[in-house]
Amino acid sequence: MKITSVETFAVEGLNQPLMFCAIKTDEGIVGYSEFGEGRLAHGMKGLVRDLSTQLLGEDPRAVEAHYIQMVRSTRMAYGGATWQAIAGIELALWDIKAKALEIPVYELLGGPTRSHQRVYWSHMLTYQVRAYQKLGTKAVRSYDDIREVVAQASEMGYDTFKTNIQLPGDPFMNLAQGRSGPHDQTLTTEILNAAVKQMEVIRDEVGSDMGICLDVNEHFKADGHIRLAQALEPFNLTWLELDNLDAPSARMVKDATTTPICTGEQRLGPTSYRDLFELRAMDVCKVDVQWQGLIPARRVANMAEVYDINIAPHNFNGHLSTFQTMNFCASVTNIKISESDPVQVPWRDELVTNLPDIDQGIVSIPQGPGWGTDLNETALKKYAAKN
Repeated sequence: MKITSVETFAVEGLNQPLMFCAIKTDEGIVGYSEFGEGRLAHGMKGLVRDLSTQLLGEDPRAVEAHYIQMVRSTRMAYGGATWQAIAGIELALWDIKAKALEIPVYELLGGPTRSHQRVYWSHMLTYQVRAYQKLGTKAVRSYDDIREVVAQASEMGYDTFKTNIQLPGDPFMNLAQGRSGPHDQTLTTEILNAAVKQMEVIRDEVGSDMGICLDVNEHFKADGHIRLAQALEPFNLTWLELDNLDAPSARMVKDATTTPICTGEQRLGPTSYRDLFELRAMDVCKVDVQWQGLIPARRVANMAEVYDINIAPHNFNGHLSTFQTMNFCASVTNIKISESDPVQVPWRDELVTNLPDIDQGIVSIPQGPGWGTDLNETALKKYAAKN
């Protein structure tokens, strides 16, 4: 079997393009993947094109060899967007290998370790605030509107959801959309009060049994994280999620509060997690398969196991991303809970041949060969990203 072509697709998404890769072979088997950061769509497409030159004509089934060759041959552009592009190719190679053997990807990795995976509703409220026009929903203009939105989680059977800080206004605005002043990563009194009020309303609406995660991304320095985490202790969060690249600072936050801390999604590759693990700088480790690939993601999960830490896969894109993440979950043994995005662009379902089986916040592990679904290339082209 030989690789004949490598192609990428950028598809219009809710906030950024969804990125896909297709690797075709002379035996008619096509491997698909969802990968990378859509805000870098032009760069992702170019990087995959450059990387693919060393794979054309090669047997796609030597996945580990191809992966390490791509990493070593790009050592002068180590990590970052380069590794996200490598992930797009590596994930598609796994799909080919498993399809050739007519088995799911996780069967190549010692799985399945589970038949189902509990997931949380991600970006609850955030998308309804930020992209209500694209979703065709009403704007969030009051705390009563917030109650109405978050009530959907329990109605759909989810026991945990994740949200972001929303700033009051007409309509409300997500913190990432602005209103936070100069980007000095300062937790202002306005933002702190808004976060506390939001959690008060949400906890009152959903009750004490619902798990609530708050993701503050990269918006604050360690001092802000500490003040926020301490202020939110009465609301018994499942975790406060932060993107802080300094491990000692993350450990300082963790030591200062009873609110559990989740971090790690911005790290790529197992060696970049080492300082977080050695310092026990988080309660839950975030790992993104789509950003770094299956090989490094599994190595990170195995390292986390050594340090007695559970992981929470990062998964906020299209359905193929969910299939990839579920195969990952079925190949490791230290999952706390996985991410899921019930709300996305209306055409997301058209992009794949099979949809994830999600019921009451539980995803069935796919049974089909490869990832368990294929991409609809006609739909990928129909909904190609405009910008």
